[in-house]
Amino acid sequence: MGTQPTLATDRLLLRSFTLADAHAVQRLCGDYAVAATTLLPYPYPDGLAEVWITSICGGIERGDAAAFAVTLAGKGTLIGGVRLRIDADHARGELGFWVAQPCWSRGYATEAVRAVIDYGFCVLGLHRIYAMHFSRNPASGRVMEKCGMVHEGCFREHVRKWSVYEDVDLWGIVREPVSRPGASAPSPLQEKPV
Repeated sequence: MGTQPTLATDRLLLRSFTLADAHAVQRLCGDYAVAATTLLPYPYPDGLAEVWITSICGGIERGDAAAFAVTLAGKGTLIGGVRLRIDADHARGELGFWVAQPCWSRGYATEAVRAVIDYGFCVLGLHRIYAMHFSRNPASGRVMEKCGMVHEGCFREHVRKWSVYEDVDLWGIVREPVSRPGASAPSPLQEKPV
């Protein structure tokens, strides 16, 4: 399986997914509230979590993905996931994230997304990171805004979810150049060996 560092924040550890996470992924992503705000299927089919975890580990090995299981520090409980789909030719990454419904409104998504944005810029050397969310889910937009992303527009009826065409909002952030007068380097990440 792919290797990447474990990222530590104040309350979270972001580590690589393993096949041992499959049952928890299926249970958490199979929650109707989580599925309704993402492109995740509902009900979440048996076996899909294993396929998805194998796929993202392959993407990490190829260098076209970074994906982290979001866990509570000290407990190790899986509460979500954050991934970057990497386009190396353009030094950009598409950000996606989900958090278990019982953990909403606690700042965990912001904390995890901020760490992965820092990782994308500081470690992977990306120039731009962007993300989309259903326009009817402004909570995801607030996470992106808190992480320094800028609202760049709305794609009308851009995706279809459960036979309904959904508007999606686009957010983006670019790495600040360090060579500008007065600019400082991005904050270093706390990494823990895997």
